[in-house]
Amino acid sequence: MRIALIQQSASDNKSQNIERGLIAVKEAARIGANIICFAELAFTKFYPQNPSRDNNLSLAETIPGPTTDQFSKLAKEFGAVIILNLFEKEGNKTYDSSPVIDANGNILGTTRMVHITDYTCFHEKGYYTPGNTGAPVYDTKFGKIGVAICYDRHYPEYMRALALNGAEIVFIPQAGITGEWPEGLYESELRVAAFQNGYFTALCNRVGKEEKLTFAGESFVCDPDGNIICRSGKGTEEILYCDIDLKQINKSSAKKLFLKDRRSELYSDWLSK
Repeated sequence: MRIALIQQSASDNKSQNIERGLIAVKEAARIGANIICFAELAFTKFYPQNPSRDNNLSLAETIPGPTTDQFSKLAKEFGAVIILNLFEKEGNKTYDSSPVIDANGNILGTTRMVHITDYTCFHEKGYYTPGNTGAPVYDTKFGKIGVAICYDRHYPEYMRALALNGAEIVFIPQAGITGEWPEGLYESELRVAAFQNGYFTALCNRVGKEEKLTFAGESFVCDPDGNIICRSGKGTEEILYCDIDLKQINKSSAKKLFLKDRRSELYSDWLSK
């Protein structure tokens, strides 16, 4: 199976960004990509780099909505699974959300970011309501997919929940900047998550210089043994392709050892503090 991570920049023109995304999907599908993933808020500037101006509802969109309609049409046309990330509104609340579109064009569901942070240039608590969809896993045509949106990847409890729900690949739409963390930490974190949980991890990052932030790119894929098997460039717009074999999952240490030897009867007391 081939996956594709669309590493593209975003201008202030949302419609042009979406059009570029549609072109990228067509290119990836024609090169054989079965699952195609975009980065966090791929079609707009990264709103949380500035504090909210209380105009969230005017910036956000519904799911389903105009953007998902366009990508659902392409998913059906090319028989590919597409993972988006959008600023979603539902009623008077807004979320950081990833709809998962199956190869028949149907939206299987939407993952909403659960853990919300707030610090300089990441004023996310002013934009996002904590997600209420849990840690779902989607049974797509090409495998069982989980999504960990950006900040959620830092929580081992969330990453383990995706494994227990049957994820074979966890996609991470991210907005990671140049020099934010020690060199290699992103990769180490998701190598460990893949190794401990026995699934593939695929991080798709934003790229490009915006008003206050420069996004790094450097998307990558890890196998269930914790090896980095594909990596994109730093600061470049590109599509990262990676061929994976889901049969590798059952041979992983997590499947053979770690998950079987869990002591779940102990953990509720430990983790409730």
